[in-house]
Amino acid sequence: MEKNKEEIIRLVNKVKHPAVDMTLKDLGMLKDISFKEDTFFILLSFPFPNIPIKDQLTESVCEPVKKSDFKCIVETVIMSEEEKQDFLQKEGQAWKGL
Repeated sequence: MEKNKEEIIRLVNKVKHPAVDMTLKDLGMLKDISFKEDTFFILLSFPFPNIPIKDQLTESVCEPVKKSDFKCIVETVIMSEEEKQDFLQKEGQAWKGL
């Protein structure tokens, strides 16, 4: 079971942004993954409130978890100004469009 959890964490860390050729982790959006009992808790950080692809991003990080027998709960926060500037710089460098 421990190996299965590690594999899920590895897969979640590899989830890419649909419009930017980088992983959510590299963009600073995937802040934390933790596990308790039968549930993965994932913390996503967004540069702005109410981004249009919030649900799509949430589903994409839960997909590897849902393929197993675990539950997935995603909490979202808004990036600090410094995190947002870093995100926007990376987004500009790796933008591929939707």
